Amino acid sequence: MEKLIIDERTGWEYELQGDYYYPTGRVMRDGVLTPETVDNDPEEEQFIGVWGQRHLRFIRLHRISLYLDLYMSGKLNAYLADINAQAEDFFFRTVNIIAAQEGLTEALKAEDQIAWIQRKNNICNRATEIVNRELIFT
Repeated sequence: MEKLIIDERTGWEYELQGDYYYPTGRVMRDGVLTPETVDNDPEEEQFIGVWGQRHLRFIRLHRISLYLDLYMSGKLNAYLADINAQAEDFFFRTVNIIAAQEGLTEALKAEDQIAWIQRKNNICNRATEIVNRELIFT
């Protein structure tokens, strides 16, 4: 089977991944392959941080229909930027809540910096797991 094919009826290019062909997002026009979006208006690029990249990896592997729908409609970047912003906000709020509940204060930081760093890293790791479970991998 060929790795790349072009549908002559629509002009869309498809790439073989495993047993299935997936659209690459490029279309043949006048003998030249060009990126294509539904509204032909290029999406404004927004910053995608670590949370958005994790979610992108997840939906590409486990939510293929959602990924293809967002990709083909040209809304993938905006969707990932929104997820990234929500996750960052949720992460920092969770860290602050847990730190307040466990009494992690600046006084401890002044007294014993190593103990403060250990506790802070523990809180950050737990908050990361919470964000991953609640937002990223759903």
